[in-house]
Amino acid sequence: MKIIVRADSTECGAAAYEIFAKGIKNGAKVLGLATGSTPLPLYKEMIKSNLNFDNLTSVNLDEYVGLPVDNDQSYHYFMQENLFNKKPFKKTYVPDGIKAVDDPEGVSREYDQIIKDNPIDIQLLGIGRNGHIAFNEPGTPFDSLTHEVKLTDNTIKANSRFFASIDDVPKSAICMGIANIMSAKKIVLLAFGENKAAAVKKMIEGPVTEEVPASVLQKHPDVTVILDQAAAAELDDKYKN
Repeated sequence: MKIIVRADSTECGAAAYEIFAKGIKNGAKVLGLATGSTPLPLYKEMIKSNLNFDNLTSVNLDEYVGLPVDNDQSYHYFMQENLFNKKPFKKTYVPDGIKAVDDPEGVSREYDQIIKDNPIDIQLLGIGRNGHIAFNEPGTPFDSLTHEVKLTDNTIKANSRFFASIDDVPKSAICMGIANIMSAKKIVLLAFGENKAAAVKKMIEGPVTEEVPASVLQKHPDVTVILDQAAAAELDDKYKN
């Protein structure tokens, strides 16, 4: 596991971009992508670059169950607005949140097949305050594949700021499993802010345990963790550079 510490999220985004750009130039064809505020500095670097993405495939980590693709809180919409409209890809995949209302297991199986057919070269991740990756909360088995996740009360409350009412917040999501994530050839994890420092320390220095899902990354052969100063604050000095 390689640890990179930079001053702020903008510098972290630039560092992540260099990894993705090098990977693409060396033949990477499938990118595993993420949503939320954490990947935005990277996506901004991608958009302003002269790299061509129209021969690439993307596979996203997750999607809310019940939101149509044109809902401005869906992850389909997020990806279009923050990357795909400006840097078109050959093919993009996000779980089908509408179909998952009635058939979450079928959507999960279909997504597992998509990942099998499009092995991920570089997977982008963030980390939650409790060590979750994607919507894989503490206790998720390390051998899990794509599945429906019932969102925790804390996640629903945190996401309610994006909706008119907390009652409008989706109660579940379709999410890649930890085994899907670990199947990627290379993983890049970004984390910013002091509220992520404790989870970052557990991920890097703590035991590998399903109670800290991100700790499984210690077992992956090619992981780069890119942190701002605040997120790296609790790490042992030997991990800082």
